Formats: sequence, structure tokens, C-alpha cells
Amino acid sequence: MLRVAFIGFGNSVCRYHLPYVERRDYIEVKYIYRRAEDRLGDEERESWYPHIKFTTDLDEVMNDKDVDLIVVNSPNDTHVPYTMMALEHGKHVLCEKPFAMTSEEAKKVFDFAKSKGLIAMANQNRRFDADMKTVKKVIDSGVLGDVVEFESHYDYFRPGYDHEGFGLLYGLGVHPIDQVIYMFGKAKRYAYDCRSVCHIGKSDDYYDIDFFYGKSKAIVKTSMLVKLDYPRFIVHGTKGSFLMPPLGHQSAQAKKAGPVEISFDPLPEKFWGTLSYIDDEGKDITMKVPVEVGDYGAIYDNIHDMMTLGMDKVEKVVKDEEVIEVLKIIEEATKVAKAAKE
Repeated sequence: MLRVAFIGFGNSVCRYHLPYVERRDYIEVKYIYRRAEDRLGDEERESWYPHIKFTTDLDEVMNDKDVDLIVVNSPNDTHVPYTMMALEHGKHVLCEKPFAMTSEEAKKVFDFAKSKGLIAMANQNRRFDADMKTVKKVIDSGVLGDVVEFESHYDYFRPGYDHEGFGLLYGLGVHPIDQVIYMFGKAKRYAYDCRSVCHIGKSDDYYDIDFFYGKSKAIVKTSMLVKLDYPRFIVHGTKGSFLMPPLGHQSAQAKKAGPVEISFDPLPEKFWGTLSYIDDEGKDITMKVPVEVGDYGAIYDNIHDMMTLGMDKVEKVVKDEEVIEVLKIIEEATKVAKAAKE
């Protein structure tokens, strides 16, 4: 049994962790730690999870020998302190993105975890999105030949978007950047167009980052001014192309009382991807590709396997060097956004 304690009880825990954790019979959620001030006026939600102990005593959580894994879901600037505290108490850690605010911080945490013989993992869960799993399956099948261009869009239409301050790259950009590093590895070079449409030099609400891999290229792009739906993923290869439409996301679902419910049913055909390629016999084939089922609990499966089978026998699904590279990219992209003057 993998016994888990969460630090934090926000949207991330309720939508992206608990619905996936609680369907796994090898996991027991023992605690959810909340600061006393965060509970004020918000105790009712705790009653939705009567089997979990809610506490404001962090020492109780850290010193409980039954707890194997601490999941850090607190504000970004507290990720490293809580992660280090958990490691110091001999706990494995799964930390929400961004794992740290700098690549240097992340490296120190990973080095410390290794010295203690513990797991410190970044929760890059969007690798296991339904659309991402579908795109990866198509690319891995080889029907597209060699990938020439991979394009990832995470767009919105928010003409009244008025968020002054940097953080979109850390909060949103970290996902598609990680997906590219996961799929293709570290690029030979990067090109950055990162800026703000509304607050020049004071925000990062627009980014277009190019990853160059010799003859192939990957693009990560987000804009707050895209009115018409654009494919979520576009992949071109030497033998064909694949388009993956936007699926929407559960965070957009209307909130209602009670635990968040996630459907694991296959999506209807209107959400399927479109694949067109030339096969080995020269036939021109165009077909719809069913959407894979997303599952953010896959990271927990990996941690459980590492703990039970051995860290020397099971490879981390989110590797340390990938996390560090993603943070280096975000650091550089943020610098470019801050320097933008027009």
C-alpha cells in the first residue's frame, strides 16, 4: 500500500490528483494538510472526503512513519521548501509544476533526493492527456515517416485578458514545453518570441518557442487572442500529416458540490484526430484516429513501481534532466518577455 499525504487542497488536488488516485486500490490518501487560514469558510469541502484526515499540523504529516509519499500542491514559490522538508523527513515527493522556479534550484533538490535514496518527481501530468497520448501513438507507429514539424497550440480568446505580471510560462507554458522535451529530447537550439500583447515588457501572455532538431522542428505557441478553434497538435512527416483537434479540458467544467467526477469513457468521433499518409505500398490513406484515454494517475503508477521494484530497476517517467531543461527554457523565455519593448 502506498500511503500519501497532500500539501494543499486547491483545484490541482481536487481535479488532477484525487479522481485518479482514488481509483487505484494500491493507494491510500491518509492526510491533506491545509494552513489554518486557508480553511476559514471552506470546511464544507473537507466533508466530501470523510476517509481522509484534514490537518493544519504539518509536523503530524511529516513525522508519520506510515506516510510514504508527500504530494506538494502549494503555491509555486513554496514548492522547493516543502519538497526539501519532506525529503529531510525521509519521504518520497511528487511536486506539482513548476518543480522549482529555477533550473539551479531543481538540480539541488534532485541531488539531495539522490543522496537520501529518495524519489523527487515533477508532476508533469499533461504527458498523459488524451490528445497527447494519441499524438504520441501516431508518431511512434511510424506511419508519418520522419517528423519534419511538430506544432503545439494552447490558445484562448480572452480579449479582456488583463493579467499584468510574469507567470504564464511557468503556469501554462511548462506543459507544452515539457511535452516537446518528452517527445523529442533536448533541442540543438531554441528561438524565442515571448512577449505581452497587453502589457509590453510586464507580462508573458504570448509565446512562440521554436525547438530545432536538425532537419526537424517543434513549435510551442500560446496566444490569448485566437477566436477560431485551431488544431491542438499539427504533425507533418516525410510520409504524411496528423491533425489533433482541441478536446477542451476538465478545468472548464462547471463546478458542483461533491468530489470531482472524471469520465474515462472513450470520446466520440467528432474529437478524433485526422491522419493522412502514404503507406509502404504507395497507397494514399486518410482516416480518423480514435482518442486515447487520458490518465494522470500514470505518474503514481511509476512511483509505486520504483518503490516496490527498486529505483535502480525502474526508470523515472519524468526524468530529472528533462525537468531541468524545461526550466532552463522557461527562464530564458521569461527574460525575452521582460526585454520585449514593442
